[in-house]
Amino acid sequence: MHVLSRNVEHALGRLPSGVTGSYFDGSTPMSPDALAGAEGVVHLAGEPVDQRWTHEAKHRIHHSRVEGTRVLVEAMRQAGTVRHFVCASAVGFYGGARAARTLTEEDAPGDDFLAHVCQGWEAEALRAEAAGIRTVRLRIGVVLHPAGGVLHRMLPVFRMGAGAKVGNGQQYVSWVHREDLLRLMRFALEHPTLSGPVNATSPEPVTNSAFAHTLGAVLERPVALTVPGLVLKARFGEMARVALEGQRVMPRRALEAGFQFRHPELTEALRDLLSS
Repeated sequence: MHVLSRNVEHALGRLPSGVTGSYFDGSTPMSPDALAGAEGVVHLAGEPVDQRWTHEAKHRIHHSRVEGTRVLVEAMRQAGTVRHFVCASAVGFYGGARAARTLTEEDAPGDDFLAHVCQGWEAEALRAEAAGIRTVRLRIGVVLHPAGGVLHRMLPVFRMGAGAKVGNGQQYVSWVHREDLLRLMRFALEHPTLSGPVNATSPEPVTNSAFAHTLGAVLERPVALTVPGLVLKARFGEMARVALEGQRVMPRRALEAGFQFRHPELTEALRDLLSS
């Protein structure tokens, strides 16, 4: 395995012995030597979305994904050995404000900031496909793991018994257990007939209210509060739309390709994640 990172030493310190690394910052052109001999590439880099979307933050979010993918694809083309490319995207591709409509890979993109970012991101990934490299665009949902992300931030509050739904709670959360996401990435690399967009979400999305009450039940804590939308907007600005609107996304193409989720149901997934 060869890892690309801004801080190669730090990255290698967290990985098993034998892994090698090269510098990659998403802006500086890469030497194709960094990918010499590589047959498969998984691209996950990008500025965190869960921050207040100032003008500068929006630029970083867009640039890190669009320009970063462009730089990586060019290095892949020059290396000449890469045959399989799995590029992260996000369910933000579909935009918000679609109520409870079920969305699959066949649905059109949305028309908000994240949707535009994802469209630009995927357009750069398609340059690899045009160069003859099989390309899978994983539209990733809310990844669950207690060590990071949304679940990591929710746990202290819910463990104190102060868990809450957000807004009216009827917006959908398209989530995925981190183990299933990693397995789906490997599945995408190893199945040569799979290409194009693939939703990386559990086949059982739930409403925000159901998510909150399920987490409370697993932790054996009450969930009786509500975070008003106005409070969320005051704190996070435009970014609050991500939590207040949501999407109901189904992994149709993954299921059709034969992928089997180990953790398709939220209660079991949370129990597995929090059992330790």
